[in-house]
Amino acid sequence: MKFEQQLALITIASWAPHYLNYKRLKEVLYADPELASFATEFDSEIAKVDHHYRVQEASAQAKLGELRAQWQSDMDQDSKEMWQADLARLLQQLENLTDFAQANLTGCRKILKKAAKVSKQQIARTLLPLVTNMQFAKSDSAETLLREARATWRKCTAVPVALANGVVNSVARKIVAAIPTVTELDLQSFPAGQVSRVWVALAEDALGLPIRVPVIVAKGMVKGPVVGITAALHGNELNGIPLIHRLVDELAPETLHGTLVAVPVANAPGFLLSQRGYSEGTDLNRVMPGKANGSSPQVYAYNLVHRVTRHFEYHLDLHTASHGRNNSLYVRADLTNPCTARMARLQNPQIIVHNTSPGGSMRGASMQRGIPAITVEVGNPSQFQKHYVKNALIGVTNILSQLRMVPDKKDPPEYTPVVCSRSFWIFAKSGGILTVHPDIAAWVRAGELIASVHSVFGDLEEEYFAPQDGIVVGKHIDPVCQTGNRILHLGIVEDKLPAVVDDGHL
Repeated sequence: MKFEQQLALITIASWAPHYLNYKRLKEVLYADPELASFATEFDSEIAKVDHHYRVQEASAQAKLGELRAQWQSDMDQDSKEMWQADLARLLQQLENLTDFAQANLTGCRKILKKAAKVSKQQIARTLLPLVTNMQFAKSDSAETLLREARATWRKCTAVPVALANGVVNSVARKIVAAIPTVTELDLQSFPAGQVSRVWVALAEDALGLPIRVPVIVAKGMVKGPVVGITAALHGNELNGIPLIHRLVDELAPETLHGTLVAVPVANAPGFLLSQRGYSEGTDLNRVMPGKANGSSPQVYAYNLVHRVTRHFEYHLDLHTASHGRNNSLYVRADLTNPCTARMARLQNPQIIVHNTSPGGSMRGASMQRGIPAITVEVGNPSQFQKHYVKNALIGVTNILSQLRMVPDKKDPPEYTPVVCSRSFWIFAKSGGILTVHPDIAAWVRAGELIASVHSVFGDLEEEYFAPQDGIVVGKHIDPVCQTGNRILHLGIVEDKLPAVVDDGHL
């Protein structure tokens, strides 16, 4: 459903003429259900796609060989910077090429499925082998080139981190018994090639004791980006915690390029109370970046930003659904920003929702500081869900790989994301016993029944219908429903991205 609009949202603008013309193929298909004209048009389209893929792949392969031949460790600084800029452009070209191949391969499968439905013929048996024999369908070659280019970057651009007193740190991992408490996160003070743990004090309780958040710092032996991950900003949204634990456990700090900063529990008071909000109920994701002289949650938020997250260069904020709701694995990101759009795609969720950074949110506070940030919604609250955690972890690792911080992993993504240009919640008009009918990540059509509300006596009180075609991003599962409760989060697929859009989370 809506793949034509999907393709428009994920198309690389400068390569647009070279993509499969899905709209044209649909027109030919419906004009000639016998498929003679369709087969000819389809063959022409995949040949066009394959030609562009081959040209780009050949130029990338030649450029990588040229750059490898040019590299010399004793090049002057200007020459090194030019070389690095050329390699960065090549990496972007190869990333675009893998995206191009995947989008067109998906388009081919979808149009052949549609052709089979319209014609009542097994057309895929005839035409799909034509696709699989094309070079763009065998995208392993481009992915191999991309891995080689990233490995070249890691090898040739490595700048060792200065070690104190010139002593090489031979301890890759060390868990100390006493974890220190600090009031400022000074990344320069942490040892390279090691995972360190600290408490960062953000406020004081009524006994004058520090209210602290746990921070894990994995600092590589080689300079690189600083990626920050925050979890449990809502205290009962827990799936980000095991994700961070697994990520840190799988990292090899001695080969890491750059620094990973992870905050497993960003809302310590809410976590201890197993609740979404701060100790007195305020939603911390509504008061960012806080105030130095404000209410208790505002001061806590201010110090979290100024003592921890301001050090990030990239930011992933991990959440789940709220109490009484279920979510898909989905990402909220500003898709008009090339960096955050790329991060969202690399996360490989079920759904990506275009959402410009709302005021008061953690993501918005980072974006205002010029830190590319995305929100990753990892399933449901108050539980650990291994399946969602595993898939979200693959996405986080993809982002680290794309930033050349870790070697490429070969874990295949489970999902091909649906990209939504906007989304919104549907709210209950009356109270009663709520039943939401569609499953998570299911497509619904305009006019389709999506929810029913019965009275406590069992009488049908209200029915809700989808206002337009869309995909179920999340839904309410608590049957106890009051007026104004959220019913269903509907993602809408259109061919243009609004400049400003909010999904109603605020």
